[in-house]
Amino acid sequence: MAKHSLKELEEKIIKIAIEISREGAGALFVIGKEIRYAKLMRQKFGKLDIFDRGAEKVLKGLAVIDGAVIIDFNGRLVDYGVMIKNTKPFVGFGTRHAAVMTASKKGNIAILASQEERKIKIFKDGKYLMQIDPLQKNVENSIPLMSKILESTGAGLIGTVGTAVLAPTLGVALIPGVILFGGSYFAIKAFFEKYRKK
Repeated sequence: MAKHSLKELEEKIIKIAIEISREGAGALFVIGKEIRYAKLMRQKFGKLDIFDRGAEKVLKGLAVIDGAVIIDFNGRLVDYGVMIKNTKPFVGFGTRHAAVMTASKKGNIAILASQEERKIKIFKDGKYLMQIDPLQKNVENSIPLMSKILESTGAGLIGTVGTAVLAPTLGVALIPGVILFGGSYFAIKAFFEKYRKK
């Protein structure tokens, strides 16, 4: 099994989430460890590496089942169809939003394909980092830049929006179809200027 970077893993899951959202379905992916959850169904798949040939199609099928898909930092499927434990409800948002906030804590990355809003939302360390419009033309071309932002800025720069704020009007849009949350506009702009020079 080849070793893949976290950046490659994020890009793969963001791509799958965009495809799911474009089809009008919802899904919740959690990349990480130390996630408290309960299985909602009997598991039929073993340790699937999401980079294996044909794994993407299987992963898409498992993701649209009720519950979350758990993937470890090495890109292996840990579980699917699971309920995240100890979630707290958020007024105006569904159970997946409550689950994504809880699951993204302790350094985990949670990627939500919201069926109702037709948006992709990325959370880390319990913070809302980024929203992607999967219907934006060619948004998938910006996936490497999105993961570069997640890798470079993390929860320290962008992830300052807490659990109470999920309003897109508070974000900064510097990539077509992508809104970044929290942090200062100038710090994010400086990141883009540095990235474009490379």
